[in-house]
Amino acid sequence: MTTLRAVKVPAEALKTLPTTVRPRIDPADVVVPPGYTVEALVAGLSFPACMEFGEDGELYIGEGGCTWPTRPAMPPRILRLDPSGKLEHFATMNFAGPRGFAVRKGRLYVSSKGGYHTRIEVYDLQSRKPTILFDKIPNGGWHEPGGPLIGPHDGLMYFGQGSVSLNGVVSPAGFTVDIAKHPHAKDVPGRDITLSGNNVQMRDPTKPFPFLVETGPYKPFGVPAKKGEVVKGELWCSTGVWRATLDGKDPELIAWGIRNPFGMAFDEEGNLFVSDNDYEEKGERAIAQDPDRVWRVKNARTPHGSVTEPEWFGFPDIAGDGLPVWHESHLPTRGTPAQPLLENPPKWSGPATWLGEPHTGLGKLDFCRTDAFGPGRRGKLFLCFFGTYAPLNSPRPEQLSNGFAVAQIDVSTGKTDELFLRNRHPGPASAHGSGGIERPVDCKFSPDGKSLYVLDFGINVVDRNKVVAYAHTGVLWRITWDAAGRNT
Repeated sequence: MTTLRAVKVPAEALKTLPTTVRPRIDPADVVVPPGYTVEALVAGLSFPACMEFGEDGELYIGEGGCTWPTRPAMPPRILRLDPSGKLEHFATMNFAGPRGFAVRKGRLYVSSKGGYHTRIEVYDLQSRKPTILFDKIPNGGWHEPGGPLIGPHDGLMYFGQGSVSLNGVVSPAGFTVDIAKHPHAKDVPGRDITLSGNNVQMRDPTKPFPFLVETGPYKPFGVPAKKGEVVKGELWCSTGVWRATLDGKDPELIAWGIRNPFGMAFDEEGNLFVSDNDYEEKGERAIAQDPDRVWRVKNARTPHGSVTEPEWFGFPDIAGDGLPVWHESHLPTRGTPAQPLLENPPKWSGPATWLGEPHTGLGKLDFCRTDAFGPGRRGKLFLCFFGTYAPLNSPRPEQLSNGFAVAQIDVSTGKTDELFLRNRHPGPASAHGSGGIERPVDCKFSPDGKSLYVLDFGINVVDRNKVVAYAHTGVLWRITWDAAGRNT
């Protein structure tokens, strides 16, 4: 059991904080449309990655733990913020960090990343004891679980998992995050596939320079593929989206080939939308100018157990715009161009509902479901732009400040209405010394629909060689509509 010390302070005190990498938090530095008020509710969070409201109005916040390169090391844990403003420790996880929550009938459903597999657990809210529902979802690499969330019309649990590799083949870059700890990790397809035999030659960071190895798709690092080789599809694949009953029975794969399905949300009509992040322009299979995107998973509208063919959204050979990753528009200025990995790719399930700028870094998302948040907002998708990892994953100067905002999107047109929440200058607040937002990772409407809560991951510094996240720099923001229409 870890202890939690939370102290209420006046807003003015947030402008002189002891965290030297984020010494100032000031809602006045956050830009929102006229008629909205911005507040900083909680400061000092460590690597917050997800949140969800409970059935009594309480808010569960997941601190992600040290599955990223971090300073200092922190435990993965779940916090509980009750409606009165009291913040308490709910649980410290014995696996890795929480990445998503759902609450239903006195139970908290949690996805967590770590080890060779992602877990879906359920906590009894009274005893706070967890039970593992699923622990066979392939991981051990780069990308995140998505969900869980509860289907509004069928009451089923939906959840996802991103790819193990960055761009389709496990590469040395993975050693900076997970592959050094999980050398046998690999992607797993959701259906039988035939390999092209194109392998990627790369350095082996575990051997003296200039030792080189070849690695193929759906293989551990250093294992090549053969032309015509068939890899069997599995229920528990990487890049997948599943649904199951709330007690973990009858899991069903409804989609795969989604590189990083971190954000998942249903609209009022019961359509499932999933955010997905672009391939990276670096390394041994570099892919340029791949747009970030939001997919609609049409199989989510079918009866449970009726899916005979899960939808495929392109990973590892199709970009977000539907073009092959070796198309001339995706040729890199840095790194080795991609070649086809699949000899018999499935039918592509695009096009995307929305396409954004490459390297925006999509986080989680939520739909506005009432008129209580202001005129013209109902039915719109609010999507977190976590922010770019350039220059690590892109050499293009114009992408150094992409993201760092929350956008309002009209899914019926595929257009961005506006950047609903942003800083006064492009990029994170720390880039220009303000007290605004750093990296929005999750957004959630309050149960009454009057407020949008935005979870800010905190300081996450990037250069060409590494990423470092700093503890105690995360913030929970609240944006509220002033019904009188005053510009606050």
